[in-house]
Amino acid sequence: MAIITSSGIIRALSLFHLSLSYFLITSPSTIVNQSLVFILGASMQLPTPPAFSVPSPSTALAALILALLGLSDLTACSLPEEISSYYWGSQAPIRCTFFFALTGYAYAFKPKGPIRGISAQASPWDNLNTSVVFTWGFLEMISWFWVFITLREERRELAVRKAERKRAEENML
Repeated sequence: MAIITSSGIIRALSLFHLSLSYFLITSPSTIVNQSLVFILGASMQLPTPPAFSVPSPSTALAALILALLGLSDLTACSLPEEISSYYWGSQAPIRCTFFFALTGYAYAFKPKGPIRGISAQASPWDNLNTSVVFTWGFLEMISWFWVFITLREERRELAVRKAERKRAEENML
């Protein structure tokens, strides 16, 4: 059995989304100045976005989206165990894949990156190639992979419990 359940990981991730939402509205520079964002951004040679120095309409919109995501995930965590297993069993691989693609894009298509090269022209997608987007995508990818693995363990344990319950009922008859 896992030490931390999948619903516990999802609740923690939801609270992380709500915390990010708060900081994006009040002080986005707090996020940019975090040591994890700095270390991952510097190691991947990604720029720090200047738009995060003060609150702006774009950071407010990102905060609202993260708040909605956090609240909806907290609500979905309160589903019954069997329904929750099916719901999160379909959500976890999709989210993990999405954030894997986002993190990979932020690294591979950065200016002077391995795929884009030096002579590439500027693109509107360049706004995704920042240390904040990379760090957020990387943490989300790790978290959703952890949820996926934990859900597989929990599903196996649930199947064993159902089989034992069925055997016990057959023995009583």
